[in-house]
Amino acid sequence: MDLITKAQQNNLEAFEQLVLGYQDRVYSHCLHLTMNPEDAQDLAQDVFVQAFKGLRSFRKESDFGTWLHRIAVNQWINHCRRTRKVVTFSIDEPLPGRDSDMLRELAATEESPQENVERQELKAQLQEALQKIPDEYRLALVLREIEGYNYEEIASLLECSLGTVKSRINRGRKALKKELDKSGMKA
Repeated sequence: MDLITKAQQNNLEAFEQLVLGYQDRVYSHCLHLTMNPEDAQDLAQDVFVQAFKGLRSFRKESDFGTWLHRIAVNQWINHCRRTRKVVTFSIDEPLPGRDSDMLRELAATEESPQENVERQELKAQLQEALQKIPDEYRLALVLREIEGYNYEEIASLLECSLGTVKSRINRGRKALKKELDKSGMKA
């Protein structure tokens, strides 16, 4: 008997094994959606809570990981609908800690300090621009460009047609380019 079947029969140890096997992928996916480690942890936890609650309804017609990603997408969409706020922070400001403020430190790399700064600025500009485009475009772009899903998989995850996926990705790219152009960055 496989882990999923055991977990569907209320075997908590089997479900724990499933969580351990998928937690890194789910967290990574959530991090790409939220672009914030704390929010990603919360979202990933919500994904596994929802998965546990709905495990009996999992019919094994798709991969378990795909099912978890679908739950993550749904949870993220619901979260975005509930709260329409964008949280930003400065990388120059120290992180508040219990005893004292902590400074953000960058790990040593092979690139020059200037290249490192430019890469960080580019990443920050891209994240900021991504936050400004509509949620459905950002979600489709993240699934395609960051998570590496193909169009058919995205259509399945988002429960929409292939044409809708292609349209959202195309419009998302145009919206992202427009936002990057506004900030003076060439896309």
